[in-house]
Amino acid sequence: MSGEAIRVGDADRERTIERLRQAAAEGRLEPDELEERVGSALAARTGGDLTGLVEDLPSARRPRRRRRRRAGLRDHRLAFALAAPGMVVIWALSGADYFWPVWPILGWGSGLFFHGKAVAAR
Repeated sequence: MSGEAIRVGDADRERTIERLRQAAAEGRLEPDELEERVGSALAARTGGDLTGLVEDLPSARRPRRRRRRRAGLRDHRLAFALAAPGMVVIWALSGADYFWPVWPILGWGSGLFFHGKAVAAR
């Protein structure tokens, strides 16, 4: 059975109505159109009825992508914060004269810097 033929519940209707209100707050729907669509959402019986009410609106999933990008940057920072001192400890324990951790730290640090810039730009 397709998702459009499945009956919807009150929670599904409320999610759709909230999306419609958000679109109206963004200036995408006129007040009379909002009222008409909310009435249709309250009367909807299937998923297809609800989908038709919001299919011409932009997806509300954009903030999730932003959160995922920020979480990815946070993970990147954490890995760097753990690995960089780890490399310094390995260098110190090995007794090497040349401070070789400078190169992976600089490379990884520049990658982290540009990762942060890319996340902030979006």
